[in-house]
Amino acid sequence: MHDPAAPGPAPAPGPAPAPGPFAPGPDDAPVVVSSVRGSFPWSVLAERHPALIRKVADAFPYGPEQRHALDALFENCADGVVEPLPETAADRGRWDAWGGREYYGRSWFDLPFLWSESYFYRQLLEAVGYFVPGPWQGIDPFRPFKLAELDTPEADEELAALDDLARRPPGEQEEALLHGSLWGNRADLGFSLAGTGGGPAATSQLVANDADVLRSLFDGGALCLVADNAGRELIPDLLLVDHLLRHGRIARAALHVKPYPYYVSDATTADVLDALRRLTAAKGAAGEAGNRLWAALSEGRLTVRTHPFACGPLPYADLPDDLRREFAAADVTLLKGDLNYRRLIGDRLYPATTPFAVATACFPGAVAALRTLKSDVVVGLTPAVEAALDAAEDHRWRTGGTHALIQARRR
Repeated sequence: MHDPAAPGPAPAPGPAPAPGPFAPGPDDAPVVVSSVRGSFPWSVLAERHPALIRKVADAFPYGPEQRHALDALFENCADGVVEPLPETAADRGRWDAWGGREYYGRSWFDLPFLWSESYFYRQLLEAVGYFVPGPWQGIDPFRPFKLAELDTPEADEELAALDDLARRPPGEQEEALLHGSLWGNRADLGFSLAGTGGGPAATSQLVANDADVLRSLFDGGALCLVADNAGRELIPDLLLVDHLLRHGRIARAALHVKPYPYYVSDATTADVLDALRRLTAAKGAAGEAGNRLWAALSEGRLTVRTHPFACGPLPYADLPDDLRREFAAADVTLLKGDLNYRRLIGDRLYPATTPFAVATACFPGAVAALRTLKSDVVVGLTPAVEAALDAAEDHRWRTGGTHALIQARRR
């Protein structure tokens, strides 16, 4: 695994491939920015980030040095400009190459939203001393929030539901687990089957559903699953992997997680272990699944991967060569969550009716997305679906997390 804090040259992002004959070019749609007051991206930078700084400061007894740095970041986010990392930071050169040389000295709000948001989390880690030798080195500032999700009555109920699910035919199990992975901490929607489809509520909230295409890509080969959140949202991902391995739908799986804390709840290797321990400590089918997953890791049928690019501010069009080769070699790469979707689409405002295959033509190999909608970017909708959603909910359906999609394309 890569160590983001280790010295040495940072891997440079590889060049994006030339667009195919039907692929959108780089200037076909505007990049999402945060400069429009009142917009969703603006609210993230102006409201969510300052509130998060305060929550992090309250979650740990940080000393004066860390608290001063957090206060400075709070002020900088509101009224300041983007500043470079310290010269001593091991990844300073990486962020310079990822766009910093162009963006330093400019307002957070005038930059691409994906870049501003990503860099905020890197600066938050700098403020709490995550990479600096000392007592706070390697201490995840978001860990209390992640662990709290695993220790809830709702989590107990979701794991207990696996006992009933285990008595269903494998096909119904797979469909339920797929919806559980899609909805994350609303996983009960996936487990409460009413015949098929993950329950009528879950299906009715899908704005696009390529589940049949995705299932056809589980053909006994290799899966790359690029995880999103930790806690109760990671457990359904692991349960889906367990099912696919157990029933021969895949032969091996690589679980890609973040090399260090990112976007509050994004999963790291430590979070994978926490989720596995939660499963293995459970009774019944959940505990059995946890033990199978533990064995799969020990035997190499399931591996955990990290890469600095996972915490980068770039779209998947700019995948470095090693990741490009790995994803191209997989039978399917399954991207979880909103951020991975934004990076897949380039965080650009393409028309919602742009075909998913067109918007993802730059991605090597077969690719699928499981995502609840929490930001403006979306493609692959029919005109009728988009019109109905806009008529019923105006623009809110894009960002409220109440709708979801399953999208997939073959090679």
